Amino acid sequence: MAAVVTGEPAPDSGAELAALVDDQLIARLAGQARAQGVSLIGEGGLLQQLTKRVLEAALDGEMDAHLGYDKHERGGAVGGNARNGRRSKTVLTEAGPVQLDVPRDRDASFAPRIVAKRQRRLSGIDDLVISLTAKGLTTGEVAAHLAEVYDADVSKETISTITDRVLDTMSEWQNRPLDRVYPVVFIDAINVKIRDGQVANRPIYVALAVTVEGRRDILGMWAGEHGDGEGAKYWLRVLTEIRNRGTQDVCIAVCDGLKGLPDAVATVWPKTVVQTCIVHLLRNSFKYASRKDWAAIARDLKPVYTAATEQAALDRFAEFATTWEKKYPAIIRLWTSAWAEMVPFLAFHPEIRTIICTTNAIESLNARFRRAVNARGHFPNEQAAMKVLYLTVMGLDPTGKGQKRWSNRWKAALNAFEITFDGRLSALRA
Repeated sequence: MAAVVTGEPAPDSGAELAALVDDQLIARLAGQARAQGVSLIGEGGLLQQLTKRVLEAALDGEMDAHLGYDKHERGGAVGGNARNGRRSKTVLTEAGPVQLDVPRDRDASFAPRIVAKRQRRLSGIDDLVISLTAKGLTTGEVAAHLAEVYDADVSKETISTITDRVLDTMSEWQNRPLDRVYPVVFIDAINVKIRDGQVANRPIYVALAVTVEGRRDILGMWAGEHGDGEGAKYWLRVLTEIRNRGTQDVCIAVCDGLKGLPDAVATVWPKTVVQTCIVHLLRNSFKYASRKDWAAIARDLKPVYTAATEQAALDRFAEFATTWEKKYPAIIRLWTSAWAEMVPFLAFHPEIRTIICTTNAIESLNARFRRAVNARGHFPNEQAAMKVLYLTVMGLDPTGKGQKRWSNRWKAALNAFEITFDGRLSALRA
């Protein structure tokens, strides 16, 4: 049986709730419903009727407390406020639409908490809408789900209004304090279509960090200012914001050729190594090649980025160029241009290389982002896009199992970071 969300504090434990429930009474009610052909759920079902009775009883209790006397204590109303009939309203609950008879008082001072004035949905429905949106459903899909499962007619505008509740928490999240030091920060972008006069692509940048404890932490999201890429001034503002939120040092910043970012990193964190994302470099290589050659190209490039030294990598790259330059000269030019930013990777301990090359964290995030963005086509404004992406972030790894798997292989990498970066992690670790 689904829980009835009332807005009151939940019991501290299942044992307290069980003490309030008469199992025999529930069994008897369910048996009577079946005998009379009444469904347990759905329109007119037992759960809907019980929800109505429980809510109305709670409203009557609130009225008793408000007036200071029980319903049948006539003397209590002398010279003061009194009951004044009831008014009907329909409230959307997790059991479906429920018509309530809400008590009124003469001086209209009664302000119920369990179902407030002008409230048309219990909080459980709002939480459900936010949860469905976080899983990538559009407002139309959420409306269809509520109509199918709860027989509730909820407009797209109402659903958008419900999800707007997260704007305050999104602002708090974007400005929350951060760790003093991060071993690795990945900076990536996803393009979204925003209708601002006309529909155009806008990048949303995401900073995803690996913490000293081996957890993944999304530090924030920032909308790009220009369609042709941001410069050093933009990145200086973003990185300064991260520093002002508490991050004094980053060992490695991994990005994909974002213009102006290396200069901004050098200004904000002078000791930070800027590393080209190997995964993005590989993916960009495939853009210039026929799909039938992808497996062979990936096989021939692997000795380059897994080489023990820079000289060994140069030798393997020369072999790769000999094989592929005639057919795909753009791939050779791509790697040659990115070589200076790729070289630091070759000096890292294998455990550090593994963390940088592990695609699960950033690729999982990007996949969820793309699903949420593609389902909508385009957004009316920047705020709408940021709201959907924030809800997507909040819906990641709800069980925490992903974080646990990540942390299981972290200790060896932590030791490598500590040695490679001369104790900078332990020096600033909170």
